Amino acid sequence: MGRNTCRGFLELGVLGCLTALGFPGCPAAFAASPVWAIHGDHNTVYLGGSVHLLKASDSALPTAFDRAYSGSQSLVMELDMGKVDAMSAAGWMAEHGMLPAGKSLRQSVGDARYQRITTEAARLGLPMEMLDPFQPWVLGLQLLELQYAKDGFDAQSGVEQQLEQRAKADGKSTAGLETLEQQLGFFEALTTDQQNKFLDLVLNDLHDADSDTQRVITAWRSGDAGKLASLLSEEYQQFPALYQSLVTQRNRSWEPQIQQLLHGSHNYFVVVGALHLVGQGGLLELLRKDGYKVEQLN
Repeated sequence: MGRNTCRGFLELGVLGCLTALGFPGCPAAFAASPVWAIHGDHNTVYLGGSVHLLKASDSALPTAFDRAYSGSQSLVMELDMGKVDAMSAAGWMAEHGMLPAGKSLRQSVGDARYQRITTEAARLGLPMEMLDPFQPWVLGLQLLELQYAKDGFDAQSGVEQQLEQRAKADGKSTAGLETLEQQLGFFEALTTDQQNKFLDLVLNDLHDADSDTQRVITAWRSGDAGKLASLLSEEYQQFPALYQSLVTQRNRSWEPQIQQLLHGSHNYFVVVGALHLVGQGGLLELLRKDGYKVEQLN
């Protein structure tokens, strides 16, 4: 167990949040894209699957993103990235992401796991004294972010940052489906045992993050929803608590918001992590069940 967790969290957007806290091209070979259109009575909502971190050398977005962006008056993302306040976010992390007074990281994770953390932190250039005060879930996310940075992935090249910067330049309105505190709160709610299990998955995946993520990006670029569901869902089924919190619950929260947009008078482009669109309980399935016709763009 453990393979594919890193690439899954790339899709989920959590690493983009930590970036906000301070912490060779692939040609299109298929006609489909990772963007869908849902038509309301008087407008269209475009729904795009995102990769939150990309390499600068492979950051060109599929052409359907330009079509959806150009055809929309508003951009909606998981987080309204232009309105994330780094100081407030850091304050929230200091309050919610630290271990209780008198409890050490070694006590929380055990000696063997602590030694693995120490080895990986040294490899990634992060002193353990910077990690010791944090809860295991924060530590797991920090290690993931550092690994992605080492592999050349960054948020500025990712889908949301590209679109947010374009919307800012164009004077186009932006909005978020949730707040940073809500997003990270799903991790905070995990029990200590669940946090340690998540940390184990991260530690098992770090060295394969680059190659695994490239496979996800290939499926994403071609709009292969079935392949994405297969690549991204298998490991989460082995960790139901995490899957339910980070994927299923959030999808159920977002779907009514998307339906509300479908009653609007102008078009919207909604961009969320690609994992949220596909598979059982994905947004595409939820919208279809509620009677909406979902059309994949070419």
